Amino acid sequence: MTATVLPQQVATRRWRRGALARTPYVVIGLYVLVALIGPLVIHYDPVHTPLTDRLLAPGAHTESGGIALLGTDALGRDLLAQIVYGARTSLLIGLTTVLVASVVGVTIGVVVGYARGWVDAVLARLIDVLQAFPAILLAIVIAGVLARSVLVVVLALSVTAWISFARVTRGVALSLRERPWVDAARVMGVPVRSIMVRHILPFTIGPVVALATLEFSLVVLAEAGLSFLGIGLPTTAVSWGQTIANGQQYLETAWWISTLPGLALSVLIISIGILGDQLTARHGHRGRRL
Repeated sequence: MTATVLPQQVATRRWRRGALARTPYVVIGLYVLVALIGPLVIHYDPVHTPLTDRLLAPGAHTESGGIALLGTDALGRDLLAQIVYGARTSLLIGLTTVLVASVVGVTIGVVVGYARGWVDAVLARLIDVLQAFPAILLAIVIAGVLARSVLVVVLALSVTAWISFARVTRGVALSLRERPWVDAARVMGVPVRSIMVRHILPFTIGPVVALATLEFSLVVLAEAGLSFLGIGLPTTAVSWGQTIANGQQYLETAWWISTLPGLALSVLIISIGILGDQLTARHGHRGRRL
């Protein structure tokens, strides 16, 4: 005997699946909104250390009469402000790094995949050399040698991030260079640059967008790791990793200093990961239809 599924139950299930699918978009949108508007509403001075307000629990009153909604750290600095400004730092570094890595990687991948020959062989050897070193270790070396700044962190993380984009777009270019429309364009005398831009590059947008979400989460996590180690960003810059490191010795007495930024970082990474999985699955279905 089979159970009958009512139309209302089907609609409810569809609504739940749709709500779950939209959840990462909503969460990431809130983070972006906080990063853009938060600093305009909440003022934070990383140099100012009101020691009279140190280690206040969430919801406690400060010496000036305000309320520390998420508590304060060992130097009396407001934790909510650090999380807000840390979100801006993480998103800025993540977006900039992914943008730089994607532009460099896509350009190299398309050119090498279409040209083949010794250029392809050189790129393959270069990728093997870079992959011989762990990405985070190479970033630590670069960030530790150069002066501490946001630009140095972006450079250190971009050195290895472009490899994934180059490998994906190279594969797309290799699969398309022998397609009929590409052969027809070559026979008609269309310049090589036009062939790569008009007949190959558009097909890389789907996989590149899906890959960019996954790389973004890795970059944000790597930036937090560098800040946790105390390298890369200057001391005046606010980062979740730096805040977590500042509170690790107060885990028993002031758990909120490390826990709340770590929770904010975890929610962002998980949301981006879910979004990346959705985009990858969607691109896979489209690729099979093609």
